[in-house]
Amino acid sequence: MDGNSLMSWGSQIQLKPSDKILVNYSTFIGSDAPDSSRKIRYFHNLYGIFQLTGKLALTTGFDIGTEQKSKGSNQYNRWYSPVLILQISPNTKTNFGARLEYYNDANEVIIKTGTPNGFKTWAYSINYDYLITHNAVWRVEGRRLSAKDKTFEKEGMPVNNNFSLTTSLAISF
Repeated sequence: MDGNSLMSWGSQIQLKPSDKILVNYSTFIGSDAPDSSRKIRYFHNLYGIFQLTGKLALTTGFDIGTEQKSKGSNQYNRWYSPVLILQISPNTKTNFGARLEYYNDANEVIIKTGTPNGFKTWAYSINYDYLITHNAVWRVEGRRLSAKDKTFEKEGMPVNNNFSLTTSLAISF
């Protein structure tokens, strides 16, 4: 960012105690603001991927971040997000997934809403993936967001729920 002379730092540690378990811990310390209004941010991401059976996997995760309320402050705003993802792979070409997560950013550090409670939202989604070739995946996903406040918009009106049905094609080279 222009005007930001502070170096930021990150780390990542992965443990794989078996071919069925992966645990990841990542961190960030730094600022994304110019020097004139610099607020130091700390962020932690922890997740585990557990292959429960040959066709069933569970991912659990938790993100938490803090950022100074103002430059040089000893007080911090906090946001966090737990997540659960269940994946079923009936064969080598097909995957189904279900995701549940909560995002709490009451002080609007990451997501600005201008609402009384900030961004406090539950998200639920299900998806279907089809492996077309070794480097192409087609996905269909239904996702519902449900917020404490009216942080979304539908037909020009604020609402506290949002539903979307999307499809995508991902190709890797």
